[in-house]
Amino acid sequence: ALYVINVERNGKIIYTWKGNQRNTHIGLYDLQTKQNEHLYVFEKDLHIISCSINNERTLLAVSFCQYREEERTSQLLQSVSKYLTLLIEIHPINNVRVLKAVDSCVRVQFLYPVECRNSSTESRLLLVSEDKYIEQFDIRVVTEEEHKVVIQKSGQLPRAKVVDDLVWAQWDMMEQRLFYIVPKESKCTLRCVQFYPDENFNSILESHLDIAVNDTQLKLVNFGYDYCQDQDVAYKSLNLQVFTSKAGGLCVCCSLPSDIPHEIMYSVYFLHKGYNKTFTVSLERTESHQLKEVAFMNLDYYVAAYLPGQFLHLLNIQHPDLLCYSLFLTGEDARIDTLQNCSIRSPWVSTALDCEAGSLYDVSISDSALLQFLQESKRDCERLAALHCALLYFQHTEDLEMQIIRWISENMSTCHSFDPIQEFIIASLYCRMCPETQNLDKLLPYTSLHDWIGVVPGVICATDIISLPVLEIQNSKGFWQKLNSNLESVKYAEPHLHYQSNVLRREWRNLSEEGVFYLVFCSFCDFCLFTNQREERRTTAYLRNIFENAKKYVLVSIIFTLSKARLVPLFEEEDYQQQLLMGLMVAQLKEHLMRHLQYVGKKKIDQIVLDYVANLLNLVHRIMKEVWRRYQLHSCIFCFDERGSAGEFAVFHIMSRILEAANGMCMPLPPGFHTLHLGLGVRCLPLHTLLHYIDNGVLQLTETCVRKLLKDLDDTEKNEKLKFSIVLRLPEALGQKVRQYWNHPINANLIARKYVKLLLEKLGNGQCSRPIPERLSVPVEFLPLNYLTNVLAEVENQGVHPCEKQDHVNARFVEETALKHTMTLLGLKYS
Repeated sequence: ALYVINVERNGKIIYTWKGNQRNTHIGLYDLQTKQNEHLYVFEKDLHIISCSINNERTLLAVSFCQYREEERTSQLLQSVSKYLTLLIEIHPINNVRVLKAVDSCVRVQFLYPVECRNSSTESRLLLVSEDKYIEQFDIRVVTEEEHKVVIQKSGQLPRAKVVDDLVWAQWDMMEQRLFYIVPKESKCTLRCVQFYPDENFNSILESHLDIAVNDTQLKLVNFGYDYCQDQDVAYKSLNLQVFTSKAGGLCVCCSLPSDIPHEIMYSVYFLHKGYNKTFTVSLERTESHQLKEVAFMNLDYYVAAYLPGQFLHLLNIQHPDLLCYSLFLTGEDARIDTLQNCSIRSPWVSTALDCEAGSLYDVSISDSALLQFLQESKRDCERLAALHCALLYFQHTEDLEMQIIRWISENMSTCHSFDPIQEFIIASLYCRMCPETQNLDKLLPYTSLHDWIGVVPGVICATDIISLPVLEIQNSKGFWQKLNSNLESVKYAEPHLHYQSNVLRREWRNLSEEGVFYLVFCSFCDFCLFTNQREERRTTAYLRNIFENAKKYVLVSIIFTLSKARLVPLFEEEDYQQQLLMGLMVAQLKEHLMRHLQYVGKKKIDQIVLDYVANLLNLVHRIMKEVWRRYQLHSCIFCFDERGSAGEFAVFHIMSRILEAANGMCMPLPPGFHTLHLGLGVRCLPLHTLLHYIDNGVLQLTETCVRKLLKDLDDTEKNEKLKFSIVLRLPEALGQKVRQYWNHPINANLIARKYVKLLLEKLGNGQCSRPIPERLSVPVEFLPLNYLTNVLAEVENQGVHPCEKQDHVNARFVEETALKHTMTLLGLKYS
């Protein structure tokens, strides 16, 4: 049988097996080339405990037990050390040097400080003794004739003590880091030593943990894999592992004893966040022979807590604050076929080693299985965790986005504790934007939720605040720089660093209350405002700057993007209300980023803001595009003389949910969204429902849609009722622009009434003097109308004309409209 005894940094696996004559062989397997290499053979039956090969493959360090337990008495009489540690020259096989001959177990590990180094005259070897100390040997080699590599000095090898009095240690082979724990009164202290290419090593981190450790026996992690001995130690010592992530996450995972039978407890110390979470899981099946220790695996974005046959808990490292973003699986969902009822180790990120079988596996989350789980999930906590994983763990692909959007469109009404559209947009923006700039992940929101009060069935979670670790090095790089950045963000109250829409919503509400939305635009850049004068700071220059923000940073980029695919008939119109919201968002987001990313520079921040808002609008367009394709709608649906199909009604419902999500986040929508939404509403809804939606703000009247409705629909009784209801609800500024497109007595009557009301209001406010009635020649002797016409004409003669853009609207227009309306009511014909 083959036994894996070590995995080196370069991915080479060292294993051992017994030959026909019970010889003990050591071999090397290269994961890249898929080739095996025989390294060494002992011509006797030995129990290999630990083995390591240097980067140049010229030296082999081996630690083994010289005799079995049943041979102990006879060997003691001969004064033979139980454990022997050797250093062997293997290029070619030559001299053998004894490093240790002791009665305590020793583990060996060569350092691989520089990944690209091809050859070196010096190797460094760590020796870890169960007597609770670690030392480093410096080994210099020379090349003799015929490329023979031998150890240079014949005397004692230089050595240095690395750490003493430890009770637990873990080797990080990929980053060449040593984590270890030393006891301190009732608690313990976690420390880390970093080994560098220049042959130095430094203590770089210290963190106090509230963990009770058994200091009678040393527990080692990733210092080789001796299954028999590891099993013996596991029963007597703490099951604890340290995991790091590329984003600067640092976690300590450990199993805890439980006083309740058939209950599992484990803790995860999120050191980069400053808190600890303790999980208690009640087991579904309690066969005693299946109960084993929880295995922890590092998936970079997640840490997996796995109990074969029971559960698989994927704990979110980067965003561990909300329990709903960690995925808890049981039953068949938690089954890993190749890792059942076995001792599991995680040598490096996304790998698992079956110590019993000697098999090494790549471990990753399957996107197809995750999407299937998302489709079949019945609880919000499962949906949230799966959706978050799909959006932030996997790289965005068009196919993945399409499947997520399809799921969202089918499950909008089944998600009760969160809005899937909001979650999709916010998480997608976070995933797209954060890789561009360092520390941007701490400033942009990753979720639409502020908190979550739900529960995960079968899991009880308790959270405790812990002290932050102390970094003992300045000007660090790589992982330590990212960890330091995470710790600094925690010190400055991390939740407040993420951009929130509260300020934007407050500013938007203020503008709404002041009447700024009733805008009359004279051109693309010039506009007049009807505002309340309560706040003098709402100047034209202030609002002009906001609109310039919207045009400069957003509109230019999205018009080209939206015009690429005309599947969805979004009109490239000037939706000034959405422009105002875009401008406000640009201003607020830019101010937020400038406050925390000053070192990036204004130009870079401008580009980040541009990309963020443009991507936001394009994501909404992407949702609509997929929904449009799914229901097979045509690009031209603005034919108001036909009723909408079932597909159009479904799309209208989805657009209503998009609008609800946008309002909840105070988020702008693409130009033309409200026009398309209103058009679908006219086609799909009965009149009373349509008017109810308009009155409650679900549907917004837009110039493009109202103008088309007034022009295209004929004046049947049903259509007149629709047009009249719409015209009555038009804001004043919009009404003046579109009423002229409906040549109908009802519309003329409305225009005349409005004209009279405005003139008389000006007369009552003293903006003109009251005229002296004079008898004018009028075609009809109708005294009340004659008097009103005279008054209006006098006011007009004083230069007051509220409808300057509609030259035909004047006193004579009012007179003629009034006569037509009166004759119609009397049943007479007007000529």
